[in-house]
Amino acid sequence: MNVSEFMTSNPACCGPSDTMKSAAVLMVDNDCGEIPVVDEDGCLLGVVTDRDIACRGVAEGVAPDASVSEVMSDGIITVKPDESMESCCTKMEENQVRRLPVVDEKGKCCGMVAQADIAQTANEGATGELVREVSV
Repeated sequence: MNVSEFMTSNPACCGPSDTMKSAAVLMVDNDCGEIPVVDEDGCLLGVVTDRDIACRGVAEGVAPDASVSEVMSDGIITVKPDESMESCCTKMEENQVRRLPVVDEKGKCCGMVAQADIAQTANEGATGELVREVSV
């Protein structure tokens, strides 16, 4: 099974100059914990997570109207839509991440894969292994 078959397509995204508050609102509105940060062409620059906002933002005294670029994570591991579920799980396990942005051949963000997507699609053994390895 390829990533394109179980990813969340067309995820909510924000720009690097959007505020932490607007990113948090997107998370609430879309029931997610990570928002891809993209440039004006839709190319992935990084991600902002609920943890980034809480730990790099609020805990450090960064104002809610500060830009996402102040707290976002960059150097992100990604997957392609045509990669296998096994490849996706391996990347999540090796990098101990619960979510991966999906980018097309031009670097544009076209989806997201979360542990929950794997859990709803993979067998129990694969799901358990992923959760175990990411949680180490």
